[in-house]
Amino acid sequence: MKELELLLENYWISKDEDKELYYKIKDHIHEFKSFITEKLGYQIIINPYLIKLEKLPGKAEEWMGISTFHSPIEYAFLCLLLMFLEDKGKDEQFVLSEITDFIQGNFEGDEKVDWTLYRHRRSLIKVMRFATDIGMIKVDDGDEQSFAQDATSEVLYESTGLSRYFVRNFTTNILNYKSYKDLENEEQLDLDRDRGIIRRHRVYRRLIMSPIVYNEGTDDPDYDYIKKQKSSLENDLEKYLGWELHVHRNGAMAVLSQNQNYKDVFPENKSISDIVLQLNKVIKSMISANQLKPDKNDTCQVSLPYFQSLIQKLKLQNSVGWSKEYREMQIDKLTDEIINYMSGFNMIEILPDKKEIKILPLCGKIVGVYPDDFYTDIQKEVAMDESE
Repeated sequence: MKELELLLENYWISKDEDKELYYKIKDHIHEFKSFITEKLGYQIIINPYLIKLEKLPGKAEEWMGISTFHSPIEYAFLCLLLMFLEDKGKDEQFVLSEITDFIQGNFEGDEKVDWTLYRHRRSLIKVMRFATDIGMIKVDDGDEQSFAQDATSEVLYESTGLSRYFVRNFTTNILNYKSYKDLENEEQLDLDRDRGIIRRHRVYRRLIMSPIVYNEGTDDPDYDYIKKQKSSLENDLEKYLGWELHVHRNGAMAVLSQNQNYKDVFPENKSISDIVLQLNKVIKSMISANQLKPDKNDTCQVSLPYFQSLIQKLKLQNSVGWSKEYREMQIDKLTDEIINYMSGFNMIEILPDKKEIKILPLCGKIVGVYPDDFYTDIQKEVAMDESE
C-alpha cells in the first residue's frame, strides 16, 4: 500500500506542502490502521496540519539519527530551536539573530557557544537547514550560508507551526532518564519485554526499520519469534508493503520488490553503494576459496589493514567503472567512507579497539559485479579515444 510506504518513509505529511497527498493518505488509513496499531504498536497523529506516524525503533542502532548531524552540539542546537519555536505561532516571522541569542543564552553544555567560531556557525546552519527541509520553518529572505562567513548576517524565517509535533509525547517523565536504554524501555512498564505484544511490536519494527535482524543465539527471543511466526510475518509484509521476508540461520530481513525505491536503502543509486556491492562479492569469493574462514556465526574477524588491502585490491580491479570522485580518492579516505557506509547497513562491525573489523553475514547476501562485457566495452572506448 503506497500510502503506508509514504508514512514509513517520511517524517510526516504536511497538508500545506501536499494537500492532495494529505487527503489521499487520510482516506486510506483505515486499510492499514490495524497493522500499524496491532503489529507495530505505532500511533498516528491526524490533525488539520499534518499526518504523522510516530515511528519508534525496535532496537536503537548506530545508524539511527539525523544523517547531516555529526556532533552532539548539533542535536543540542536543534532542541533549543524547538524550545524557541514553542512561542512562535503559525506564519510568525523571526530573524536568525533571535535564534543565536536564544541559543547562546540557554545552552548548558560544557562548551560555551561562541558564534565567532566557524564550527559553531556551521553546526547551526546544519540545524536550520534540517528544520527547513523537514518543514518546521521557511526561509522568507536571505541565505544561511552567509552566516558561515559572517556571524552578523541575518536571515528572515517563518514558523509553519509544525515544530510542536516534532518530538513525540512521552508517557512518563524523561528528566530522570540516564541513557537511550531508558527510552527503549519506556513503553514496557511492568510488561515482560521478551513476551507478548512488546516482543511482537519490537520484532515487526526491527524487520521494517533495520537492514537485517541477526540471530543472537539460542536465547534470542526476537529471533525465536521470527522463526515461529514466519508465516504470519511473511503474510503481513507482503499484504501491506509488498515485501518478501528472507529468513536464514543467522539473519532475517525484509526484501523490497524491484519497483520499490526508498530513501536510504541498500543497494541505492549512489556510487558508494555500487562499490560496496563489488566489495561484498570479493569477500564472498574469498570465503568460497577458504581465504576467509567464517566462525560458527558466519562472521569473519579481520584487521583494519587487511580490510583496507581488500579495498585497495578492489580499486585496482574495478575503479575504471567508478565515478571520478571515488576513482581519485585516497585509499585512507575511501576506506573510511566504505567502513562508515557498511557499518550503517549492519554489514560490518567495528570492534571496540578500533583495530579490527567483524564482517557480518549480510555481506554475503547482497553482492554485485560488472557484466561480462564491461571491460570489453571499456577497451573499445579507450581504443576509440586513442584513434581520435
